[in-house]
Amino acid sequence: MTRHAGAPTRVLLSTAALALAALPTSITLADLPGSRNAKVTQVYEHALPDVPGKSIRGVLVEYGPGGSSPSHTHAKSALIYATVLEGAVRSQINGGPVRTFQAGENFTELPGDHHNVSANASDSQPAKLLAVFVVDTAETELTTPDRQ
Repeated sequence: MTRHAGAPTRVLLSTAALALAALPTSITLADLPGSRNAKVTQVYEHALPDVPGKSIRGVLVEYGPGGSSPSHTHAKSALIYATVLEGAVRSQINGGPVRTFQAGENFTELPGDHHNVSANASDSQPAKLLAVFVVDTAETELTTPDRQ
């Protein structure tokens, strides 16, 4: 399910960065309890034409040096495509191996996946990723931290 950046991904990455830069405002979501040096901002939302009840949402995740999010799951309807925009991000899904994704690399999370690790791979440099959700339009909670 992991893909590495190639020419088409670089074009998509550039297009995504331009789209983010062109947005006049964004809605900052509350930080997840247990987050450390992390900011999560919804930057895009649009209903999918000809797919009643489904929307696409873009979420920018910014990690400061050493930043992380607690282990979590996403909405049961969520199919997620994530691209690292800057730096490097460590990720573990469903107890699999911890992987480090560099800028330009991407990964997918399927409905029902458990995101065990989501963190900046660096203690000295920031990292950013863009997560694109295809989700039920009525869904209000995109991310639910694990109970501690």
